[in-house]
This record gives sequence, structure tokens and C-alpha cells, in this order.
Amino acid sequence: MARRGAHRQVGLGLAAAVFVADQLSKWLVTGPLDLAARGTIRLLPIFDFRWVANYGVSMGFLTAGSATQRWLLVAFTAAIACAVAIWLWRERRREDAIALGLVLGGAAGNILDRVRFAHVVDFADLHFGDWHPFLVFNVADAAITIGVLLLLLRALLTRKEREPAEDVHA
Repeated sequence: MARRGAHRQVGLGLAAAVFVADQLSKWLVTGPLDLAARGTIRLLPIFDFRWVANYGVSMGFLTAGSATQRWLLVAFTAAIACAVAIWLWRERRREDAIALGLVLGGAAGNILDRVRFAHVVDFADLHFGDWHPFLVFNVADAAITIGVLLLLLRALLTRKEREPAEDVHA
């Protein structure tokens, strides 16, 4: 039980760190940099800060076009975050607790945006010339994506071999 508690602490600590980093970065682009007014700031030849007010979730799916839809989206994403928190609370594997912490912290950051602003603040634009292989994203989105990918990779790569079925005719 002590190990589960330690993994839980790691996951919750990582969730808190992601949440703080996400909110600090969004404060920077909405406050001091005033990205909404500036539109785009070129940081590197392949990376810009670009203002996007995202009213939907992943890839514009489930766009909230009204106040009712906004609050339904908040409730839906909060329910998912609660499920992730319960999973994290029960998780026994450190690697999965880390991945779940990334997802939980990112979800909390985006939920707070939707409550405060009615949209999620997206600003990171990774591109190669005119080719934009990713949508504009934020720290929370990156953490959620990395967390989900870690969970998928662990599930796919560390499958336990099944016990061979007993031959009932032997």
C-alpha cells in the first residue's frame, strides 16, 4: 500500500506541476505578451506563438457554440478528469501514475480555461514552412497527448503472455 501511495503522490504532484506550468504559460500569452492583440509571434523558424481561442475539444470536435454547450462541455470534461483521478488514485504502476498525472493536470488546465474564458487558450504552433502537421496547442494539450501515448505504449508493449489453455481432452 505504501508503494501505491508513493505512486499516487508522484502522479498528483506531476498533475499539479502541469497545471501550474499550463496556467503560467497562458497567463504569459494572455497578459504580458497580449497575444490576442498581436496575433502571432515568431520564436523560431519552426515555432510560433499564435493566438487561438479554442471553443471545442480535440481537433475542434464538440465545439461549444452556446453557453449551455459550454457548460455541458465543462461537465463532460470534468467527468473524464474525475475518472482519470480515480484511476490515478487506484493505480499500482508508477509509469501509469506518471501518465495519468500528465493527463489529469492537462485536463484541469483546459477545464479552468473553459470556465474562466468560455474557451481554451491555445498558442503553440509547431510548423515546417507552410506545413502545419499539428493544430495550435498549449501545455495542457501536450501533457494530455504525451500521457495518453505513454498509456497506449505501455499497454501495447508490456502485454503479459496469456497462460496456455489447458487441454480438456488430455
